[in-house]
Amino acid sequence: MHEVANPVTTVETAFEIVEYVAEYDDAGVSEIAADLDRAKSTVHRHLGTLVQRGYLVEDGGYSLGLRFLDLGLDARDGRPLYHEAHAKVDELAERTGEKVWCMTAENGRSIHLYGASGARSVRTDSREGDIGYLHQHAAGKAILAHRPPEHVGDIVERYGLPTRTDDTITDGDELFEHLERIRERGYAFNREESIPGLYAVGAPITDDHGVAIGALSISGPANRLAGETLTEEFPELLLGAVNEIEINLSYG
Repeated sequence: MHEVANPVTTVETAFEIVEYVAEYDDAGVSEIAADLDRAKSTVHRHLGTLVQRGYLVEDGGYSLGLRFLDLGLDARDGRPLYHEAHAKVDELAERTGEKVWCMTAENGRSIHLYGASGARSVRTDSREGDIGYLHQHAAGKAILAHRPPEHVGDIVERYGLPTRTDDTITDGDELFEHLERIRERGYAFNREESIPGLYAVGAPITDDHGVAIGALSISGPANRLAGETLTEEFPELLLGAVNEIEINLSYG
C-alpha cells in the first residue's frame, strides 16, 4: 500500500489529463494546462496521442472516448466474482424491491462492481465503476472486517477516513472497534454514513482463507430499512446469497 517511489512523469501526466477530462467534460487545452500546471505544448501533445488511441475524443473540447468502456467491461468480465455474483444481485433486488450492490476493493478503495434496482429502490449518485472509500459503506466495512488488521491499517494510513455525512466513522480506534463487531455477527450496517436518510446492510464474500474478496449490500430509505427488516430479514437474505457465491467460487 505504498506510493510508487519514482513514477514515470509522462505516464502521470497522461493520466492526470484523462482524470481531469473525466471530471470536466468538454475541457479545452488552455484550461487543462492551467489547472494541471503543465505546459500547454505538453498537454497538447498528450491530448493528440490520447485522441489518436481512442481514449479521448475532440469536438470543440475534449471528452472521454468509448475505448474506456471496452477496457472497463474487459476488466469486470475478467473477475470471477462478477460472474458468480451478478445473478444473485438481480435476484435480491427483485425479491426485496431495494437497491443491491456487489462491491469489491482494489488498491484499498471500494469499487461498485455490479448493481441492480428493485421496484421500490431510490436513486442515488452511485453507479457501476464508482471508486470510493470502504469505511463509508456497509459492503466496504464488511470487506474491511474480513481483511488482516495490518492491511486495514495501511488503508487508513494511506487515505485517512474521509467523511461524507455527520455519521461517517472518522476515528481509527472507533473503526477498528466497529470492524470487530462486524466480524462477530457476520455483517455490517450503514446508518446514514454515506448518504443522509439511507440505510444499508452488507455481508462479505470470502475466499477459502476467510479473507473478503467482495461483499453484497442491500440499501434503501431509513423508514423502510428499520427494525427487523434491517437487523434480521435482509442479513439473512444476504448471508444465504453470499454462501452460494462462495461455494460457486470455490468449486466453479
